[in-house]
Formats: sequence, structure tokens, C-alpha cells
Amino acid sequence: MQRILVVEDEPAIAQAVADRLAAEGFEVRTVADGPGAVAAFAEYRPDLVVLDLMLPGFDGLEVCRRVQAQRPVPVLMLTARDDETDLLVGLGVGADDYLTKPFSMRELTARVRVLLRRVEHAAVLAAAPARDVLRLGPLEIDRAARRVVVDGVPVHLTPIEYELLDCLARTPGAVLTRAVLLEQVWDWADGAGTRVVDSHIKALRRKLGADLIRTVHSVGYALEVDS
Repeated sequence: MQRILVVEDEPAIAQAVADRLAAEGFEVRTVADGPGAVAAFAEYRPDLVVLDLMLPGFDGLEVCRRVQAQRPVPVLMLTARDDETDLLVGLGVGADDYLTKPFSMRELTARVRVLLRRVEHAAVLAAAPARDVLRLGPLEIDRAARRVVVDGVPVHLTPIEYELLDCLARTPGAVLTRAVLLEQVWDWADGAGTRVVDSHIKALRRKLGADLIRTVHSVGYALEVDS
């Protein structure tokens, strides 16, 4: 049974999230503050963390920094604020995805399952002996190891960031719509929630360089590299 740590200081939300995840077959523990979250992470060793941004003690950004320093783990961040700067900072310190309150429990569980599948898929590929290395200009993607190098420098990407880059790299130069990216990377077929794509693209640009991903206004994104 996979373990999920829910870090949320609003009791009603924490209980609702925990009840839904438990009903989906997960083992769940809840914590209501930043210091408690870091301690529980070390003791409980969860497979995924659902993490509120605003917490007593210290906020979710600091929690994310500290738990990722202990051990890489997928993090789904919850925020009542819709500020893009906050979201980008959250992605920058190791969060893999985010939900803005209010959210549906159906969407929460779908996001959790996508993140966990990414980790399982990465473990399978890492154990495979064959190497599948894609080189596109300054960019090198080792698909078996899920490692990314730009101009000879390794770049740490979250599981979702890696999947997004890999999706764009399969057809370099081709423009992929936000709806296509949502379907292929997040497994969402309805095309809703395109802002999450934009936020992750901005986080990727910060790590890879602004020139590698081209925006096509009102359409989508393309990976621009010299083959």
C-alpha cells in the first residue's frame, strides 16, 4: 500500500483529502504544520506528499525544500492563492504539480495517481540495461536514466518536468497544443486546466534556458533546437 503524507492546517480539508485518498486504497497520515511535516516525512517515509502552501511554523515552500533535501519525492502542492510567482517558486523548490483551492477530490486523486505512475515508470526505465540517449543541439536526454544535460551541465528536473520535456522532444520543432500536452503528460483528456502547462513550461525555461522552448501564441509550445 502506497503511503501519502497530507500536510494541511485546515482540519476540514485535511480530513476530506485523507478520507478520499484512503478510500482510493492509499495509506494516509495527516500533519498540520511545517515542522511536524518535516519530522513526519523522515519517520513515515511517504511515497508522495500533498502539501499546503500556507502553514504554521514555516510554509510549504520550506517544507518542500527540506523534504526534497532528505529524499526525492513527488509533491502535489495545494494553494489558496492564484499568484503565478508563488506557483513558480513552488515548482522551483521541488513541487511536481499544484492545485488551486477549491478543487475537486476527483481531480486530486487523478493528479496523485499520475505522479505516482511517473515515479514507477522512472524506476522501471532506470533498471533497464539499454540506453536511449537523445541529442538535440545543446540538449541531451538519457531516457533510461531520465537524466537531462544542457551544454554539458546536468539539470535536475521533477518527474512532471521531465515528462513534459520528453513529450516536446519526441517531435522537435513541432508545435504541441496545451490540450495535447495535458493529455500526454497528465493523462487529462478534457483539455481543462491549461494554466498548469504554462507554469511548468516557465519552470522548465528557468532550468534549461529561455531559448529552447518556443511559445506559439494561443496555440502551444515547441522545442527549438538545432539537430
